[in-house]
Amino acid sequence: MSNPYFRFKQFVIYQDNCAMKVGTDGVLLGAWTNVTGARQILDVGTGTGLISLQLAQRNPYAHITAVEIDEPAAVQATENINRSNWKNRMEVICCHFKDYFPKVKYDVIVSNPPYFMNDLKCPDSRRNTARHAQDLSYDLLFRHSSHLLAPQGTVSIIVPAELASIAIDTAWSHELHLFRRTNVYTSPKKKCKRVLMSFKSLQGPCTIDNLYIETENHEYTDNYIALTRDFYLKM
Repeated sequence: MSNPYFRFKQFVIYQDNCAMKVGTDGVLLGAWTNVTGARQILDVGTGTGLISLQLAQRNPYAHITAVEIDEPAAVQATENINRSNWKNRMEVICCHFKDYFPKVKYDVIVSNPPYFMNDLKCPDSRRNTARHAQDLSYDLLFRHSSHLLAPQGTVSIIVPAELASIAIDTAWSHELHLFRRTNVYTSPKKKCKRVLMSFKSLQGPCTIDNLYIETENHEYTDNYIALTRDFYLKM
């Protein structure tokens, strides 16, 4: 039986009631997203609450709202947050993102969205909701986010490399423009696996870089350690 919790340096994630468990994608996005100066942050599809807690750790002033459609996951995310040092400025709302209409505008919207679009589904309906895009498509994510952003706000996501161009085109159709991109590689000899991207309403140059998780000798790279050292116990 797998461990029901995952311990980080400053918080613990219980995940036995969540369809999707703690993974590298979420940790990368939570560590990579720029939250400097943000006062209102929205985490769309929070799952266990991992990314919300990472952003709360990194930004000591922001109020963080986490939206989650799956009720058991929302309950567990709330429990994880309530065990943390930042519970007084965090909240979880259980609803479909399309039905979320807050009074505030967000400086940062972050999401680790479902990454399967037309793949064969498994019998577990909750896992399908977490993994497949029928409940949180790129179109819905960017379309609704564009109405929730503050004037200088940003949307940051992580997607499979093969879907990056679809995400970029969809964001552009809702007048959100790519300005930061990091291509993630497991190691130098392997193909790009994931892409971290940030979008904003103003057009401008886009900075692009690469992140390698391991060296050819299967050791963690200095850049990966620097990005995740505030979270992983092993770093």
